[in-house]
Amino acid sequence: MLRALGAAEIAHPGGTLLPHLQRVQEQLAAWGARPALRLAGLGHAFYGTDGFPTALLPLARRTELAAVIGTEAEAIVYLYASCDRKATYPVLADPEAAVRDRFTGRARVPGPQPRRDFAELTAANELDLARIDPAFREKWGPGLLTLFTRFRPLLSSPAWSACRAVLAGS
Repeated sequence: MLRALGAAEIAHPGGTLLPHLQRVQEQLAAWGARPALRLAGLGHAFYGTDGFPTALLPLARRTELAAVIGTEAEAIVYLYASCDRKATYPVLADPEAAVRDRFTGRARVPGPQPRRDFAELTAANELDLARIDPAFREKWGPGLLTLFTRFRPLLSSPAWSACRAVLAGS
């Protein structure tokens, strides 16, 4: 589905979108993520994101993606894609804080698992960019380390270790 929708031809930092998506999926697998989160890692850009606006599918076709990757993985993809990062990043680790949907403008309070999934997927995505692009790491690394330090209660031990290793060199 990713190839059919052109992911292999869409420019993305460090190359094209498809290899990035594959690396994110592989990173999540290496951290021991469950299958739904790994599939979400592979498809996290289907609807575009707050940081990468190119969408492979319009939101009206969510059921098509769910039919391919399952409803749980699609829900993770939607949460990731719909997140208003400026509003959400500072409060994600607060279990009572709402996440703002950039598509609808609505806010909702996700449960613990969706928060953990979002944090883990965010770490895998950003660490991939930091690994392949030294300029990205130099510019954004300190802010990402601060962000992932806030996310620490939501991250798995392997994800947190990778954040420290890639962004702080420890």
